[in-house]
Amino acid sequence: MYTIGIDVGGTNTDGTLIGEGRVLAVAKVATDHDDLIGSTRSALAELRKMHPWKGSVDLHLSTTLTTNMIVEGRGTPTAAVVIPGPGIDLRLHGLDFPIYSLPGYVDHRGRVVAAPDRQAAAAAAKAAQEAGAEALAIVGKFSQRNPSLEQAVWEAVQDEALGFRHVSLGHKVAPRLGFPRRVVTAYLNSLVAQAQAKFAQAVDGLGPDLGNIRILKADGGTMTLEQSRRLPIESILSGPAASVMAALALSGPTGRNMVVVDIGGTTTDLAVVVAGEPVYAKAGAVIAGYPTAVPALFARSLGLGGDSQVTVERGGDGCAAFRIGPNRAGQPACLGGTHPTPTDALVALELARVGDLSRAKAALKDLGAEVGLNWQAAAQGVVDAFVRQLCGAIKEMYAELEDQPVYTLAEFLEAPNLRPELIVCLGTPAPAIVPRVGQALGLPVEILPHSASANAIGAAAARPTMGITLYADTALGTLSIPEMGLFADIPRAALFDARRARQTALERLGEYAEQAGLGEPEQMDIVAEECFNLVRGFHTVGRIFSLHAQIRPGAQRITGKESWL
Repeated sequence: MYTIGIDVGGTNTDGTLIGEGRVLAVAKVATDHDDLIGSTRSALAELRKMHPWKGSVDLHLSTTLTTNMIVEGRGTPTAAVVIPGPGIDLRLHGLDFPIYSLPGYVDHRGRVVAAPDRQAAAAAAKAAQEAGAEALAIVGKFSQRNPSLEQAVWEAVQDEALGFRHVSLGHKVAPRLGFPRRVVTAYLNSLVAQAQAKFAQAVDGLGPDLGNIRILKADGGTMTLEQSRRLPIESILSGPAASVMAALALSGPTGRNMVVVDIGGTTTDLAVVVAGEPVYAKAGAVIAGYPTAVPALFARSLGLGGDSQVTVERGGDGCAAFRIGPNRAGQPACLGGTHPTPTDALVALELARVGDLSRAKAALKDLGAEVGLNWQAAAQGVVDAFVRQLCGAIKEMYAELEDQPVYTLAEFLEAPNLRPELIVCLGTPAPAIVPRVGQALGLPVEILPHSASANAIGAAAARPTMGITLYADTALGTLSIPEMGLFADIPRAALFDARRARQTALERLGEYAEQAGLGEPEQMDIVAEECFNLVRGFHTVGRIFSLHAQIRPGAQRITGKESWL
């Protein structure tokens, strides 16, 4: 069985064909931001030329579509209708999109204290539409424990037949605690849903020989195309996720602490692996300043790439220094562009072989003339600035991690165990840049096989994943699994203990995976668990269980020759 991985990046679209754990072909084409499907189709055509396949082939896609829409402030005009309950003022959280608050209240155990006014709900939705909203998010506090208020608002909106393009309900999109993050997540989900639906439809028509089509998620796992239509927000930040999956699939050492460095044309992505396990963002992904509840790998994306703009900065003493990024300059001069880039510096110093050497030298000569340097010194200065900024970003990232508890899916981690023992790098400029970073930081460097296309390999190697959140209150006799729309009574609640809670969560996760078309999961685990006693009059009257069951993200090992420096 073959698997194709496609990574649609900011500059290039990379593709790979994997068979029997080996890389059979790799391809690279320029990304057309106005036609991401066209870029994907071109990469598929290149792969087919290199290694024609027979029969069905699976496709794993890592795409910048949703990320770019949010970062660039595009998407379907969206508003949020919220039921915050007492004591919550979302204006204090700096949310910059239209929010309409309704009365109503569900308490922390899922009990309805006050129902919403259906007329007020319809009026809020109408006001949002009149103000230009074409999509809607409906989010109530603690709706993941009882969604009845959200559903009542949604029914009121449906009764008015207002014709919103997409409506996201908070308990389905963001089922964990953290009300402001849940509001943001549902809002962004509706913002990008229409574009993702069009993209998914186009992907579905790429070819009759495509079997299972999966989309890479922010947590490093994959989801089905149908899931991506319902939860497009989970496809944000899939680029950094592909980098980490590439490291897990291709890196020689296992079980070690690594910093993963992926240098692309537009950005450099950084991620952390501890004892062979990726580190996750504790509260959820942050994108374009929006804190979300989307499960995601801990990663940082820098405006630092091979095509970044190079500027001259002068200090108070009049001395000049080069600054790389954060903006993209466009094509490097060696490939026909008009401005010098880090790629031109590497080409001029013959550290990379791309495009026209004479054009690269000419661009560096012009840059050097601004500061009184010859082209050689200017080129070296650009490379040194790139290395200096990248080293600084790595140090800042670990300093941030050491200030707070972090976790893998295996365990919570204390700060002293986080420091990297190795830099694993990928991306076209990486072999020329990262060894210098390793020297500066005193760390060995591993260049992944097929470094220039390793992100696509990471996408191909990624395994399906999903999770569910179980909340059970034995005193009330209620159980909820919001991802599945399950809100039910607990039979014989007095006998519902921790063992039954775990068993129920894993059984339901298996059912959920089957319903989603993922087949029988390889590895299901309880990755978070809390239990609280409910005490009244010095007696325990029940327990509250909160568990998260997960099909673990992971990557198929891909054989390849390691390159150590």
